[in-house]
Amino acid sequence: MNLESLNGRLLFAIPKKGRLHEKCLSILAGADIQFRRDHRLDVCLVKNHPIALVFLPAADIPSFVGKGNVDLGITGHDVILEAKMQENVVEVLRLGFGKCALQVQVPAAGKIETVEDLAGKRVVTSFEVLAGEYFDKLDERLQLSGERKTRIEYVGGSVEAACALGLADGIVDLVESGDTMRAAGLHAIATVLDTEAMLIKSSVVKHPNLVPLVELITSRVAGVIAAGKYVICQYNISRAQLPAATHITPGRRAPTISPLEDEAWVAVSSMVVKGEIATIMDSLVAIGATDIMVFNLDNCRV
Repeated sequence: MNLESLNGRLLFAIPKKGRLHEKCLSILAGADIQFRRDHRLDVCLVKNHPIALVFLPAADIPSFVGKGNVDLGITGHDVILEAKMQENVVEVLRLGFGKCALQVQVPAAGKIETVEDLAGKRVVTSFEVLAGEYFDKLDERLQLSGERKTRIEYVGGSVEAACALGLADGIVDLVESGDTMRAAGLHAIATVLDTEAMLIKSSVVKHPNLVPLVELITSRVAGVIAAGKYVICQYNISRAQLPAATHITPGRRAPTISPLEDEAWVAVSSMVVKGEIATIMDSLVAIGATDIMVFNLDNCRV
């Protein structure tokens, strides 16, 4: 592949590995972005759109997007803030996956119980910027200055081992389930930031001709995300109970109501939150709904 093959194409940055990578591939498939990535190549052309996918470390994507080197990207909200690129990128869409928390953790069996106890001591992290900002504010509130300030030290990985190895009194790291931290004998005493994956674009439009394509891809990705959150619930209900039924299944804007041959009854179709469907079905049964069916969504527009 040569540089000329990228001319006129929208460049879309995707995390090349890590906790966001596989989910991003699923999003691309759901949005009908067709590509074949050759082994070891980090750039590939999309077959059915003038797009080139660029596979980058998630930590680099905010800078590439913010500087206009690529047009769209997917990365974590925490990564954007850590790279100090929040003024240079627009967080177009929350993607609902990669959810985790940047937390302050300390040994569960230790004497430190609060972040105030940890202030002025040693903290190891891969998030120097976010941890530094957090403890700078804490130190200022506690009037700690000079050599009494909290010492932030960087490590690139295995942050959870720092306390056991005597390198730190506490750590700041991303926590998803908490299993790794508990196994390391740590527990959380504060949350610095809640984060998730974001679709981002540059805050400066360098390629106006690509704006319609950016909007199209954003719409498709939003449809994939919505399809994962919602299901279609269809059922029959008597007209007398229709107000109660539409209260239970109001839809995103309004349910679809169709007449049946029995004029006393109607059919209702509505988008409902997938995680609430069991309770919704119970409520519908309680008011006399029949023939209740649920359908998964592959994609949608909301």
